[in-house]
Amino acid sequence: MARDNLTVVVEFILLGFSDLPKLQGFLFVIFLSIYISILIGNGLLIVITKTHPGLQTPMYFFLGNFSFLEICYTSVTLPQMLADLWTQNRTISFLACAVQTCFLYILGVAECLLLAVMAHDHYVAICKPLYYPLIMNRRVCIQLVMASWMIGVPVLVEETYQIFCLNFCGPSKLNHIFCDAPALLELACGDTYKREVSVHVAALVFVITPFLLILSSYVKIITTILRLPSTSGRSKAFSTCSSHLMVVGLFYGSGSIVYVPPKSSHSAGSVKVFALFYTTVTPMFNPLIYSLRNKDVIASVRKLFPK
Repeated sequence: MARDNLTVVVEFILLGFSDLPKLQGFLFVIFLSIYISILIGNGLLIVITKTHPGLQTPMYFFLGNFSFLEICYTSVTLPQMLADLWTQNRTISFLACAVQTCFLYILGVAECLLLAVMAHDHYVAICKPLYYPLIMNRRVCIQLVMASWMIGVPVLVEETYQIFCLNFCGPSKLNHIFCDAPALLELACGDTYKREVSVHVAALVFVITPFLLILSSYVKIITTILRLPSTSGRSKAFSTCSSHLMVVGLFYGSGSIVYVPPKSSHSAGSVKVFALFYTTVTPMFNPLIYSLRNKDVIASVRKLFPK
């Protein structure tokens, strides 16, 4: 009887920033500018890492793939946000919501793992420089990138399937800027405890584990750097790692705040703000962080645009 009384949800309404009706046009311009800057900045990094002869190293190979991943990651959410702000029609179909959630998690996990791979690359380059060409050869680099993209797919597809198999009895209003598990679980009927635990476990595995690998790599890197006799050598090594650490801090910090603690510790507004950080702000700053702090990238851009 209870099942018969459930309302079948065929679409969701993404509330987004509907509580700021006078700022819809302004927000559209802001997010459109951010999206264009993400496409241009990361696209430029992809071009120079693929075409410039001086950047054909594993570090820039990973950076080019990371930039491509950033473009894909933001393209899962930002176009939908822009369409909602432009048309004021905030509906998204049940299937489209499931697809968005699935790709958001697959690409997010790929980003976590690729950041860990980049930290490992820095570790080998600084701590084992003589073995670097042997350890980080072309084949190994390709395998690491493919593993970063694929390793989480089976688990995350299953996780998404289990979330969307729940009964949603309405209202179908998602108080979020895109389809996300915490917001969806709030709309589900019945006991969702197991699914909430499952989401947090997945977040711990795919967010905390790569972070611990990054932390382990940088403990060894810093130990090695401090042993270097040359001050200029230490400065160069720290400069190489600082850009990556800034990106790690932005992405992991905001993502962990949203997914790791229990949902009761967050307000809807703070969740939206932190979600914007790891889906838009980090991808926007990524090209700036890597270009402004990297002489090789700056030189490559100058050669590409000599005037």
